[in-house]
Amino acid sequence: MGVIDKGTNVFISLALLLSTPTIAASRPQDTTAAALSRQNTENSKAAAAPSDSSNVPTFNGMQTRVLKDGEKVPERKNPEYEDWSRPELPTGMKKEIVPLGKSEGDGFTRELISVQWRQMDPINLWIVKPAGLKNPPVILYLYSYNASNARYRDPEFCRFLTREGFAAVGFVSALTEQRFHDRARIQTFVSELQESLGATVHDIQLILNYLAERGDFDMSRVGMWGDGSGASIAIMAAAVDSRIQALDLLDPWGDWPDWLAKSSLVTDKDRAEYVTPGFLQSVESLEPLKLLPKLSERTVRLQYILDGVTVTPTLVRAKMESAAPPNVEIVHYKDTQEFVSDIASKGRGFDWIKGRVAQTESTKRDLNTKTSLGH
Repeated sequence: MGVIDKGTNVFISLALLLSTPTIAASRPQDTTAAALSRQNTENSKAAAAPSDSSNVPTFNGMQTRVLKDGEKVPERKNPEYEDWSRPELPTGMKKEIVPLGKSEGDGFTRELISVQWRQMDPINLWIVKPAGLKNPPVILYLYSYNASNARYRDPEFCRFLTREGFAAVGFVSALTEQRFHDRARIQTFVSELQESLGATVHDIQLILNYLAERGDFDMSRVGMWGDGSGASIAIMAAAVDSRIQALDLLDPWGDWPDWLAKSSLVTDKDRAEYVTPGFLQSVESLEPLKLLPKLSERTVRLQYILDGVTVTPTLVRAKMESAAPPNVEIVHYKDTQEFVSDIASKGRGFDWIKGRVAQTESTKRDLNTKTSLGH
């Protein structure tokens, strides 16, 4: 069972080093239980493997201890401090920032930082910036549940993110990768859905606060890319934080009653528990289907792979598209093969979000000019 390292006050786990950034940057969701099992196995093997890159920041590994008989796992939830049932950021959350390492690559700088605002949940935050560019626009990247931060250890992927002069911020959702520790094994992202969603939506707002305080990003040009659960969380965060001006969403989850009843990610033995009135009520305010219409003044793209991605049921996709306001651009890919051949294999996964973030400030200036001239 993992515990917080006393020397650095951070919880760290190493994961798989990716070697194909153009595909990894925009991969479709692999939805089978076997695929998830393979991912866990590969990540476990990679944790023991040394890094190939001398430029990757070094840091202490995690520690392990076994609880003694009768010793209880420390509690996390403090309802007076943080309300996971609502996307709005609660007041009074304090932060602790611990730099873990910084390196320079070919055309980029990379930082690994531990940020923490709630007990027992330090977050590994990767910040990758184009070298020599002052105050670049920034895009947050949030992959779906069970993803890994290991991709940010790959220099090729970091170059891919920062090309055209964009900074990138990467992290994983609550109850994912190094953020899953000191818990019963039966707990998962889905079984603790309110915490998983609510805590991560709060994380995004706190990360934006931290980036603004640093003063080395153009906070008037902020975008977010997400897939699966990450896309759902991006919708929630943007609905309560206007700093996120552009969103690119790939196969977002939502419509929780139908998603929990039909998604292939939910096992049959657990499904009955998740569709109870009590469980559904716990995520009622964290419903992307209700929050998506609030993004009518943002730049938004909604992408769905029609065949081969069973985590998001067809009924859910149809409802999400119906809820989208007129400003949302909707894109369909026939299947995963079309998505890979047209987008991922050509390294085009992030072109759209970068283009829209680049236009954000110029669009604001145009609107302000028209307003001042009385148009």
